[in-house]
Amino acid sequence: MDKERQKELRKAQRIREVRRNIMILCAIGIVCIAVIVVLAVGLRKDNSPKSTQAMAEDNQTDSGEVPDTSSSPLTIAGRLEGEADAKKIMESAPVTLTISAAGDCTLGSDVNFDPSTSFVTKYNEVGDPGYFFANVKDIFSADDLTIVNLEGTLTDGGERADKTFAFRGDPSYTQILTSGSVEAVNLANNHSKDYGLQSYEDTISHVEAAGITSFGYDRTALMDIKGVKVGLVGTYVLAEGIESKQGMIDNINALKEQGAQLIIVSFHWGTEKEYSPDEVQTELAHAAIDNGAHLVLGHHPHVLQGVEKYNGRFICYSLGNFCFGGNKNPSDKDTMIFQQTFTIKGEEVVQDDVVETIPCSLSSSSSINNYQPTPSEGSEKERIQQKIQELAIS
Repeated sequence: MDKERQKELRKAQRIREVRRNIMILCAIGIVCIAVIVVLAVGLRKDNSPKSTQAMAEDNQTDSGEVPDTSSSPLTIAGRLEGEADAKKIMESAPVTLTISAAGDCTLGSDVNFDPSTSFVTKYNEVGDPGYFFANVKDIFSADDLTIVNLEGTLTDGGERADKTFAFRGDPSYTQILTSGSVEAVNLANNHSKDYGLQSYEDTISHVEAAGITSFGYDRTALMDIKGVKVGLVGTYVLAEGIESKQGMIDNINALKEQGAQLIIVSFHWGTEKEYSPDEVQTELAHAAIDNGAHLVLGHHPHVLQGVEKYNGRFICYSLGNFCFGGNKNPSDKDTMIFQQTFTIKGEEVVQDDVVETIPCSLSSSSSINNYQPTPSEGSEKERIQQKIQELAIS
């Protein structure tokens, strides 16, 4: 990444930090004012003529001494009421969370691919897991949570499934994700068991051991981020189609019962190389939001599909490929990072539409896939941004 791009990223990061800091300072100011008001009301109750002074005069002893009223029920009640109100206000102070989402990440290769251009060869060549996300790390490290679709297996063993493409990477490739500041991965997709059920279980074990949250199928995840409970659902649609709806809704409800305040649903769906979502995608996405999801993320088509705002919430029907070892030179390298900053106030997720789409290419080279997703610049950035706008669903 050249110096100009790094300067732009640092500037954008500073702007986001300033915006978040302003919101936090405003929230703290509001809380402080509210606490002062509440305490003042409590003190007024404690020091009202009848509650202290008058009661003391009425009960003055023959010796002229005034009894201590600091422990009187009325005084204690006023103080406790003030403290309880202050606690409620503090608990309802708004919290902002910035979520970044990217598409298909295949950290490995198919044994039948040309080894000279494969992901594995590139990994061995550069000798640095930080190479792959180097150009987007500044973006991901500045947010609160980064989510991708991990499409493939990270395992040493297993037998290759009888299918056209089957992907496997070394378990150490989890370092690619951690060095790139990726905190969560969806595993509900058509390549999660490419080397058998054990390869799926191995992948879960390896990413979780690296400190990365995984979710998908019936495995939901509940993360605590800045005191906010964030629930993650991953739904595989290709096998069951619309019949996957009830399981998805059940997973959302289970997270709500666990106290999830912000819920994100990830779908593996649609048709490869189609730029528009189908009816099943639309119905499932709307059902997810109708049942409590605050953001819907989609993947599998390997190209971008439109973003829709539905009932005040956003749906990314396909985020395209990202760090993708499944093709040495895709004809369409356009991709994006979808970023949304949520404001959570108590149990409510405010509808404030603080979103940003960051146009990217899945490669820093235009002639080949070098497995290094990179934010686009200049005319390419404008072209992809225009494409995203044209694909948008109103």
